[in-house]
Amino acid sequence: MADPARAARLAKRITTIVASAIGGEIKDPRLAHVTITDCRVTGDLHDATVFYTVMGDSVESEPDVAEAAAGLAAATGALRSKVGAGTGVRFTPTLRFELDMVPDATRAMDELLARAKAQDELVAQAARDARPAGEEDPYKHDDPSAEEEDTVG
Repeated sequence: MADPARAARLAKRITTIVASAIGGEIKDPRLAHVTITDCRVTGDLHDATVFYTVMGDSVESEPDVAEAAAGLAAATGALRSKVGAGTGVRFTPTLRFELDMVPDATRAMDELLARAKAQDELVAQAARDARPAGEEDPYKHDDPSAEEEDTVG
């Protein structure tokens, strides 16, 4: 088993190599909107999982994840060759591509936080407008004049 620091360095290097290859050397139009986000290498340095996200053509359009996955599958051999040449390790890790779900989870969490904030504002508004059901001050208070008589006598 390799040193975890070495595995982390190799993962970072693989991320850089794959991202630059997709950005400039691989001419597949299906990979035009693919962004490499992370890479994890196993402890024995034999397998690498590369995480990616896919953007749409515009802000409103949905990304074509299936086409991007097909493009990455077709380019896996070329990308592995570039990783082997760029890392100089004895055994070039196999590459497996996985869609990164972190942006979707972040978007869902932001929506949940926005709904919670809206609910908090409704509760705060209801609290500001609330009036007591009974008297303003429901607590019993001693008569201050009675206390003065007890202390004098």
